[in-house]
Amino acid sequence: MTDLPGQELLALRFEEHRSHLRAVAYRMLGSISEAEDAVQEAWLRLSRTDVSDVENLGGWLTTVVARLCLNGLRSRETRREDSLEARLDHPRGTGRPGGAGHPVRMPDPVISREGAVDPQDQVLLADSVGLALLVVLESLAPAERLAFVLHDMFAVPFDEIAPMIDRTPAAARQLASRARRRVRGQAPVPDPDLARQREAVSAFFAATRDGDFDALLALLDPDVVLRSDGGVARARQTVVLTGARTVASQASLYRNLAPFVLPALVNGAAGVVCVVEDRLMSVMAFTVTGGRIVAIDVIADPERLGDLDLTALR
Repeated sequence: MTDLPGQELLALRFEEHRSHLRAVAYRMLGSISEAEDAVQEAWLRLSRTDVSDVENLGGWLTTVVARLCLNGLRSRETRREDSLEARLDHPRGTGRPGGAGHPVRMPDPVISREGAVDPQDQVLLADSVGLALLVVLESLAPAERLAFVLHDMFAVPFDEIAPMIDRTPAAARQLASRARRRVRGQAPVPDPDLARQREAVSAFFAATRDGDFDALLALLDPDVVLRSDGGVARARQTVVLTGARTVASQASLYRNLAPFVLPALVNGAAGVVCVVEDRLMSVMAFTVTGGRIVAIDVIADPERLGDLDLTALR
């Protein structure tokens, strides 16, 4: 390998870190395409930089990707173009920021068949990074998100995180701690048993199909949250609802779609895609804890759906 031309050797060394960098960027940005762009930009910067004195290339690249993502998040915050608040003047629902009543940008889901995850996506699904967790991460301030993601998910020391956000290590630790409290309070941990998750999701659609309101109430956690992103084209479907009775009432609207749902893994957890006449109508991710559904995250935005890669389901 040492006989390879310098640029080829550098490319090989970069490829050794690509999966890790992609995972960092996905957790930071919640967007697969933006994560890929950040990783590609990191390669371009590496190819133009003399790193002969860099002892830890992985750490150097992680810092570059993290800074790129931080800039992207700050720019997104300024423009608010990707925020659900920008799509609706008066979003429906009530509740805490990042939860009901304060819709946040819905992350891109990673969709696959059960038991058949694309190796390229496997790293994105490590550590049970469910869609519900990514939704909560979207509600964090950029510096909070960076500190939490890098430290809690990738074990980057605070003395390395601090310069990225122009804070002291103590301040970076405080940001991560604050983010951790919010994540623990708002991002439920799914049951590790996928079969149990699937059983709850199947029962949900059976009850929806049969119009069995009581069965739905039994399946839903009393504090269940339903978040739906309909985009501009389906703005009326952009809602955040809380409470078993409210969500069960909303579920009746899915009755006609029940025959068209196909089971899928959405970010490694039980979910479904709804396909009508070869047209993808929605993606639904379920978080099941203790056998009950605690969160339902729905993407119904035609523009977002058109960008999703469903080849893994075929």
